[in-house]
Amino acid sequence: MTQGVPVAISTARENRFDPPVTVQELRAKEPLTRLRFTDGRLGWLATGYSTARAVLADPRFGARGESGHPAVPRAITLAEYPATPPGMPARPGDREHQHYRKLLAGQFTARRIRLLTEWTEKATAEHLDAMEREGSPADLLAHYALPLSARLICELLGVPHADRERFRHDAALWSGHGASAEEITGAFASLGAYLHRLVELKRARPADDVLSGLIAADPALTDDELTALAFLLLLAGHESTAHQLGLGVFALLDHPAQLAALRADRSLTESAAEELLRYLSVVHHGPTRAAREDAEIGGTTVRAGEVVVVCLAAANRDPQRFPHPERLDITRDATGHLAFGHGIHQCLGAQLARITLRAGLTALLDRLPGLRLAVPAAEVPLRHDAQVHGVHRLPVAW
Repeated sequence: MTQGVPVAISTARENRFDPPVTVQELRAKEPLTRLRFTDGRLGWLATGYSTARAVLADPRFGARGESGHPAVPRAITLAEYPATPPGMPARPGDREHQHYRKLLAGQFTARRIRLLTEWTEKATAEHLDAMEREGSPADLLAHYALPLSARLICELLGVPHADRERFRHDAALWSGHGASAEEITGAFASLGAYLHRLVELKRARPADDVLSGLIAADPALTDDELTALAFLLLLAGHESTAHQLGLGVFALLDHPAQLAALRADRSLTESAAEELLRYLSVVHHGPTRAAREDAEIGGTTVRAGEVVVVCLAAANRDPQRFPHPERLDITRDATGHLAFGHGIHQCLGAQLARITLRAGLTALLDRLPGLRLAVPAAEVPLRHDAQVHGVHRLPVAW
C-alpha cells in the first residue's frame, strides 16, 4: 500500500446497484487509500474486504476519535453531513457505547424476537391490504417499506397506537422521503421531543417493550440517555431497513431469473436476504473508525488520531472474498458479509433488518405474484443524495 495523493469520491453510482466505479478501482489498486476530510486533514478509505474487517475488529480503533475529525470525507457526499444532526443527543464514547449496546442487546431476547417476527408478519399483511386498496400502480416505498419499518420501531419502543400515525409521518420526513430541509429539521425536532415524552410515559406506566425494559436497567439511565438510546434504535432500524427492503425488491424485479428462482423455492428466502444485504450494502460510505494509537493495517501505518472510513459496499464486492461479486446470486453463501459492519460496533438494527427483509419479501411474493416495475428501471429515482442508498420512489404494478 502507498500513501499517494488523497482522493475524493462521490456517492453517485454509475450502475444502480453497484458501488461507484471509483471505489472499485481503488480497491483493485490499494485497499487502504488516503482521503482528505472537510477540514483539510488526512484520513483513510478502506475498500478491501480483509482490510475493512481488520479495521472494524481491531480494538486499537474506536468508533469516535477525540481529535474532532468530521465523520465524512470531503466530496464523499453531494451534501455535507454533520457528525451529529442538529438537536440529536451527542454520540457516546466507546465505553458508554459498549454499555448501551449490552443493554439494548439484552432486550432482544428469544421471546422478543419471536414476537417481532409475529408483528412483522401481521404488519406486512395489513400494509399490503392497504396498498391493494389504493390500487395498482403504487409506490412500494411509501406504501409498504417505509410504513412497515416505522411500525416495527413503534412496536419495539411501545409507541401508543394513538401516536403512531404522527410518529410514522415524522420518521418518514426525517428519512428525507419527499421532504425539504426545513421539513426534515422540523421532523427531527418533533421526534426528539416525542421520544423524551415517551420516556416519561414509560417511567410512569411501564409496559412490555424495549424502552420500558431499558428504564428498568441497573444502573438506572437518565431520561436523556434513554432518549438517545431510542433515537439510536430508530436510526439503526428504520431508514436503512426500509431502503434495504425497497432496493432489494427493485434488484429482484431487475433480475427476473433470480426472482423466478425465489418464487419457485421459498427455502431460498434466508440466503436471498443475506445476498441482497451483501450485494446492495445500502450505506454509501461508513462506518468510521479513529485510531487510538499507531496501528499497522496490511503493511500501512495509520497514525494515532487518524480516521478510517470503511466502504462496506466496496468490501462486500471484493472478488478475493466473494467469487463473481458483481452477480446477484440468491443461492450464494453470503455469510460473512459486512453489510452490518463487524465487531463490537456491529449495527444494532441487524436482527430487525433481517426479520423485516425476509418477512417483507415473503409476504410480497405470496400476495402479489404478478408484481412488476410500473416504469422502466432507468426511470426509478435513486438516492444518490443521502447517506443511505435506496430509491426515492419504487413504482410497481401487479
